[in-house]
Amino acid sequence: MRERTVPAARAGGARQVELPEDRFAAELAFLASYDNGPRPPGWRLTPRAVVLFVCGTDGEQLRAPDGGKLAVSRKFVGERSLVERCVVTLAGERGLLLVGEPGTAKSMLSELLSAAVCGTSTLTVQGTAGTTEDQLRYGWNYAMLLAKGPSRDALVPSPVLRAMTRGAVARIEEVTRCLPEVQDALVSLLSERRMSVPELAGGKDGDSTVHAAPGFTLIATANLRDKGVSEMSAALKRRFNFETVGPIDDLDAETALVRSQATAALVRGGAEFSVDDTVLEALITAFRDLRTGRSAEGWEVERPSTVMSTAEAVQVATAMGLGAAYLGDGRDVLRMLPGHLLGTVQKDDPADHARLLGYWDGPIRRRAEAGAPLWRTLWELRDELG
Repeated sequence: MRERTVPAARAGGARQVELPEDRFAAELAFLASYDNGPRPPGWRLTPRAVVLFVCGTDGEQLRAPDGGKLAVSRKFVGERSLVERCVVTLAGERGLLLVGEPGTAKSMLSELLSAAVCGTSTLTVQGTAGTTEDQLRYGWNYAMLLAKGPSRDALVPSPVLRAMTRGAVARIEEVTRCLPEVQDALVSLLSERRMSVPELAGGKDGDSTVHAAPGFTLIATANLRDKGVSEMSAALKRRFNFETVGPIDDLDAETALVRSQATAALVRGGAEFSVDDTVLEALITAFRDLRTGRSAEGWEVERPSTVMSTAEAVQVATAMGLGAAYLGDGRDVLRMLPGHLLGTVQKDDPADHARLLGYWDGPIRRRAEAGAPLWRTLWELRDELG
């Protein structure tokens, strides 16, 4: 009989993706001691320290009162003013709604904010068309319910209810994908800051109302392209502060982010990221051209219907890195780019194939004619698009 092996993830407790509160535990502990200023009720860090945690210190080392020093890494590539507005919203215990195109790091920002404010990013409900009101409120342990009747012990709290009782931050992903009647359950929670549990009325536990502890608030995310799935009511909108998370403006910043994210993904897979910087810059340039509808030189580009987000660029860079690491055999990694771009562009509309060909016949051809070697090679690979 062949000996069975235990997968490493199960044997050593390894995770594919670390939670931000675990991955950056040292930074969070340092910032808690670094800034002893006023903190809103229930907060682990001061608002200023939360901003530093998310935006980083640009390599500058901070000195804590105990003499410790640490340079805080930058985790979110975006405007610092956006992060500051988000932190102020949460400090006022008001709901925060992060909106934007898919792939603009809304979820990552909500995770980072939650981890810094209350120490956990796991009090999360994923919004879908199948999300029920119970998933936002509470359910029951039916065995205990049948044996002992309605009681606090038999209650199974939702992540939102747990956040209320702890004075923590709850997260709701893709809130506009929830049905309107499910969304409406949030209106009273955000205005009255309490949740009624009618089944407990008159029982041995007495009080049938759960009140939110100081510090409770909620961060929701919504994709602009999903706006029409289940439009939020005016009443619910009024209970949120809206902040738009846009694409990264700077080419160098986006390239650096894609490189770091793809490198981390390959390290988890036991490989090295060996995609040349010039190839990576060409990838990001193509994504930015197709995303904005205009090349860096000012030439018009027909935008595909697919969102050419930074998150998609990370996936393409990772795929190219994996191909080079495991299937390279000395082949030029640049040859992989057209096929991966085509796979990304065609996700929503087959007609986007023609738009990508138009991009090849426009900006890529012009750059090749201008004598740029890399773009000349890409132009010669046009047939790879079919």
